[in-house]
Amino acid sequence: MGAQGLTHATKIAILSANYLAKQIERGFPVVYKGKRGRVAHECIFDVRALKKTAGIEVDDIAKRLMDYGFHAPTMSFPIAGTLMVEPTESEPLEELDRFVTAMASIREEVRAVEEGRLPRDDNPLKNAPHTAAAVTAAEWTHPYSREVAAFPAPWTHARKFWPAVGRVNNAFGDRHLVCSCPPVSEYE
Repeated sequence: MGAQGLTHATKIAILSANYLAKQIERGFPVVYKGKRGRVAHECIFDVRALKKTAGIEVDDIAKRLMDYGFHAPTMSFPIAGTLMVEPTESEPLEELDRFVTAMASIREEVRAVEEGRLPRDDNPLKNAPHTAAAVTAAEWTHPYSREVAAFPAPWTHARKFWPAVGRVNNAFGDRHLVCSCPPVSEYE
């Protein structure tokens, strides 16, 4: 890339992060803004207040993003209860706008919980991500539709990413790691 190419890539990454921050702060406050209200190459969205208003936590939003076709962003770093998003210089505006739309839609789902239109313990956020097996099971007991679960946005009809597993207990998994790799001796 050279010095010129690297400088250009850095400018685009910073521009993309500020674009996301400005668009998404309507629903989720942004932390670590500079004096001019801008962020660096990453933006950090504060979702801590939603735990009190709707029982929604950072994990719920990150896992719901999977239903929209996004890899879950960094959670709780550098602040517990936040999402850190770092768009690269290679993300096109169309992809950034898709992420903005997903976050706005997720905020509306949170609002439905806050207003009592969805229960605090059984909603698309608390049950995310939704696997193909869960959505196609014979029995569906949730107060929202399978369509809302699996296809929350128009683009998910055209190119759907299906998570292989649903919700897992992250802390339990971290504390009880099981390695399924062959022993090192088999690699020699």
